Amino acid sequence: MECLAHFNIMETNPTTKQKGFPPVGHRRWVIAEGYIPGTSIGPKPAMVSHETACVLNVSEEDAHLEITIFYSDQEPIGPYKVTVPARRTKHIRFNDLTDPQPIPRDKDYASVIESNVAVVVQHTRLDSRQAENALMTTMAFADTETVMMR
Repeated sequence: MECLAHFNIMETNPTTKQKGFPPVGHRRWVIAEGYIPGTSIGPKPAMVSHETACVLNVSEEDAHLEITIFYSDQEPIGPYKVTVPARRTKHIRFNDLTDPQPIPRDKDYASVIESNVAVVVQHTRLDSRQAENALMTTMAFADTETVMMR
């Protein structure tokens, strides 16, 4: 721990004179694999089969996300709009996204998540179709080369 005491990752904001984290993450993320099982076993809501984007926003500004869903057999749907407050994390269950329309169960999809500020996105799936549940998680793909937000 002693060597960490000399390493300060907090930066001073020249406008507010307050310390905060430097930008972490990217403004566009891709989850190329998505699937919400149509059935679940176990208590609701915790054990309902679901897909989640876990989003971390360390900035001093709210992250306004736009999520677009892509399918193999139809045009993309979106944007689904979600806000992650400044210096907070939010777990966004794709099961709960309803506007512009609910994401269908038992259908493959992919998603692109765009933000006005840099964020970190992790993808998690809980498959509880049987008593032996399956949980998987992976980091989303960070697009580092494009200009964000139209």
